[in-house]
Amino acid sequence: MRTDAEPLPEPESEHRVTPLELFFDLVFVFAITQVTRLLATDPTWGGVLRGMLVLAALWWAWNVYAWLTSAADVDEGGVRLAMLTSMAAMLVVALAVPQAFGNNALLFGIAYLVFRVLHVVLAAIIARTETDRLDALVRFAPTAIAGPSLLVVAAAFEGNARIAVWFAALAIDYLGPAVIGMGRGGWRIAPEHFAERYGLIILIALGESIIAIGVGAGFDLGTAEIVAAVLGLAVVSALWWLYFDVAAIFARTRLARVRGIEQSELALHAYGYLHLPMIAGIVLFALGLKTTLAHVGDALDTIPAVALCGGTALYLLGHVAFLFRTTGRIFRRRTIGAIALLALIPAALAIPALAALGLVSAVCSLVVAWEFLRYRESRFRVRHPDAAA
Repeated sequence: MRTDAEPLPEPESEHRVTPLELFFDLVFVFAITQVTRLLATDPTWGGVLRGMLVLAALWWAWNVYAWLTSAADVDEGGVRLAMLTSMAAMLVVALAVPQAFGNNALLFGIAYLVFRVLHVVLAAIIARTETDRLDALVRFAPTAIAGPSLLVVAAAFEGNARIAVWFAALAIDYLGPAVIGMGRGGWRIAPEHFAERYGLIILIALGESIIAIGVGAGFDLGTAEIVAAVLGLAVVSALWWLYFDVAAIFARTRLARVRGIEQSELALHAYGYLHLPMIAGIVLFALGLKTTLAHVGDALDTIPAVALCGGTALYLLGHVAFLFRTTGRIFRRRTIGAIALLALIPAALAIPALAALGLVSAVCSLVVAWEFLRYRESRFRVRHPDAAA
């Protein structure tokens, strides 16, 4: 009989993402929608900054649990109960997100710290019998506790001072693994499972854009609103295609081919760090899309216009960095697409929101079509290696 949190076997026999992990991710669905709500209620540059800081904290919290569940099957016994307890802590964090820099700053900080401490405890249980994992955890734990602890301290400050403490907290948390290192063998992961988890979180974020279509359109549907909804879905579909068609396969294949510390560093850089701009881009696009659906005939204000065009550009630039880290190649068409989207921002401030959304949809669709037609044979070989052989 298996013990709780039994280490996974070697990659060739890894398990798939479990129902517990999918259930666990539901709280992050809610947390991401709360970030969009935070941005929508404070559409200023300061509001965008605070929203991105909260998103960065949420992302790293999800990220460390993704590493944990890749290292072991946690869907058993007492460890399962501990995971459910962690979900309760994250639910409180998500509830506090809209006022994370306001009345609920202390609640957010304490709940977030509890969530992260539970992660360290669970990681210690998994690592207790393996020297390399225990060495990696000993290196990771100090910054993993110090950073979240500063978010509790931040509640004692106001204004710019609170933001400065947040920056310090996130810098400690994010840079800890990169600066201190992961020990001799790194934190072992199951590459197929690991890559699948990150793909699913991209889907969750894209789902927020679908929600934005429904919320923005409201109940009074006219021709313009329906057209905007279809255009919004076209953009979301293009963003989905760009990740899942070949990019995810390239990265997953590369991750599975390396071992030890090289694999851990690739996972940290390509997935831990470089997926964040993609998630942030999707959240910003959802904000711009929600505003567009609510005011299809009006020109967008500065923040929604930047969110609509710049958020999509950020997503593409995240792709470029992610693929460069995993393949060593620069995907020029995605780079050109991102530059074109940034160039659309002035136009989005002057033309009706529906027209701006149409332009964003056209750029994203052209990038997809350009790559598909230019590399259709290579794409087939990547997606169907057995048939190609």
